[in-house]
Amino acid sequence: MTITAETTTNTDTNTGRTALISAGDRADRLTSAGQAWNERIVSSAKNAQLTFSAEGTAQGSVSSVITAGNHTFTVGEPTPLAGDDVAPSPVEYALGALISCQIVVYRLYAHNLGLTIDSLDVRAEGDLNVQGLFGAAEAVRPGFSAVRVIVDITGPDSDEAYQELQTTVDAHCPVFDIFTNPTPIDVTVTKTN
Repeated sequence: MTITAETTTNTDTNTGRTALISAGDRADRLTSAGQAWNERIVSSAKNAQLTFSAEGTAQGSVSSVITAGNHTFTVGEPTPLAGDDVAPSPVEYALGALISCQIVVYRLYAHNLGLTIDSLDVRAEGDLNVQGLFGAAEAVRPGFSAVRVIVDITGPDSDEAYQELQTTVDAHCPVFDIFTNPTPIDVTVTKTN
């Protein structure tokens, strides 16, 4: 995913709807959102707590249709993993979530720190051993054993400033935190007739 300092075209791949965002519009949105959240949090720390949700329904071989807010998307698996290869896999969406969250937080903190980003490309790779998924080796974890995030950034500020930005982003990126820190998960299974 590439974004530039001057304008960004944002296209929803499901609806085809495109929005052109200028650097000024982006700065105004970041400033406005930051001020609004600061005011909410100052009035009560309880206002900082958000709950996100998504729902999914099985479809096809091992695919699913996920609804999150007003958005619906399909998650699949490649043919070697019993899928129909109709959409990215769950782990590819997880990497995509990490990438998109990094981009948001890079933009937010670059704005807050007065840094300029002319272009920003983020790539993520994850290593997964399917022995864990298929139960072939209980000692092998079913999730990623390693994840690499590669950030290519251009702008007029110093290398040190962008390294400091990277450290700040990693410290404040919610999805980076999900990947790097254990999160308790409570699972409830209900049998319906």
